[in-house]
Amino acid sequence: MRSYHTVAFVVRFAIVTASLMTMLCGSALWPDRASGAEEAESDPQHQRQWTFDSSSPGMLPGSYVVGTQFDGRPAGEWKILITDRAKSASQVLAQLQAKGTDQTHKVLLFDGTESSNIDVEVSYLAVAGKADFGGGLLWRAKDDRNYYLLRASLVEQKIRVYRVVNGVQQIVKQLDRPLPATGWHTLRIVQRGCEIKAVFDETVLFRACDTTYTSGRIGLWTKADAVTYFDDLTLRVLN
Repeated sequence: MRSYHTVAFVVRFAIVTASLMTMLCGSALWPDRASGAEEAESDPQHQRQWTFDSSSPGMLPGSYVVGTQFDGRPAGEWKILITDRAKSASQVLAQLQAKGTDQTHKVLLFDGTESSNIDVEVSYLAVAGKADFGGGLLWRAKDDRNYYLLRASLVEQKIRVYRVVNGVQQIVKQLDRPLPATGWHTLRIVQRGCEIKAVFDETVLFRACDTTYTSGRIGLWTKADAVTYFDDLTLRVLN
């Protein structure tokens, strides 16, 4: 009898142990289930950061590409600027053109950032604007008229993810949220495949899925008369 109970105990123990191992292996195989998975899967060799502090003030490096408006004019006045308001001293990338209609989208792309699965973030400071007050982060950009956009608008008190197709914005997802009018704030996007995670100031806002674009460059964005400073842009390419 003791032998029978001993064998039964060993069998039950083996089954429980096997189940636990399966769960642990599953966690390793599906890292998205764990918090912080994006950071764990990013390769330091595939990380780039722009602090804008080593660039010549008043100029733009050749790899920074300003878009064009539909009438052929440059999409904004983008410059490296020395300012005591920089998040990390002492320079920012600024969009300084303080005029434009509601349909004026000012886009700057970064050459050499073609990527698919990414974790990208930037800090922004809304400096001025009446028609719009804030900024945006774009990714998987084919060009200056086709891309994804994460936008924070202090005028509308909304945060939205758009797909922009031939210059026309289409809302993927949005959230009404009180947005502070002062100080630096951070926009962050994590995307693998179609899965998009939008983050504002380290708070996950929402998740969505969209398959319109599979890869492209990253960039920055403002609208209408918004004057905005950007700092500490980071791109992590995910495995």
